[in-house]
Amino acid sequence: LMVWLRRCTHYLFIVVVAVNSTLLTINAGDYIFYTDWAWTPFTVFSISQTLMLAVGATYYLTFTGVPGTATYYGLIMTVYTWVAKGAWFALGYPYDFIVTPIWLPSAMLLDLAYWATKKNKHSLILFGGVLVGMSLPLFNMVNLITVADPLETAFKYPRPTLPPYMTPIEPQVGKFYNSPVALGAGAGAVLSVTFTALGCKLNTWTYRWMAA
Repeated sequence: LMVWLRRCTHYLFIVVVAVNSTLLTINAGDYIFYTDWAWTPFTVFSISQTLMLAVGATYYLTFTGVPGTATYYGLIMTVYTWVAKGAWFALGYPYDFIVTPIWLPSAMLLDLAYWATKKNKHSLILFGGVLVGMSLPLFNMVNLITVADPLETAFKYPRPTLPPYMTPIEPQVGKFYNSPVALGAGAGAVLSVTFTALGCKLNTWTYRWMAA
């Protein structure tokens, strides 16, 4: 009975965590719509993406104890987001304007840290957390590089869900304009250690709940 209960709980939690993390990050590529303060939301969204990836992937990874599951989790989030962003294309947005956040390389680094340290949870939290936090903003900058003329496109295709006062306006030099990647990576390197620890803690709580 306990084996059955653990397996069911495991799959239930994975579905809940993966779906919710995807829902919370589904618009994390939308900083290209906020062209008046593009770098500010890029930095903020970098941290939010790091949070959802690190917590969910670490939970999944430590629950199974099998290196590779963090990458699998990142793949789940990516596919879910691809499907959701397909709605943008249906609304008439061009392919080169649809941004899907890049999680897989960071998830692979998390797996690597877990494998290289022989499944040491403390090393996973410290090394894996720093690697995810530092790498995710860097990989996601690829999104901005590949988008063709985001300002022009944002004017041409104003997002229907944005209220009028949020419509993209003439670009201003924002507070985070100079180095959004460095800001995102710097904050992520510190915060994602905590995020990764939370993923491990969720795993511990789950086991205790099932064993009660």
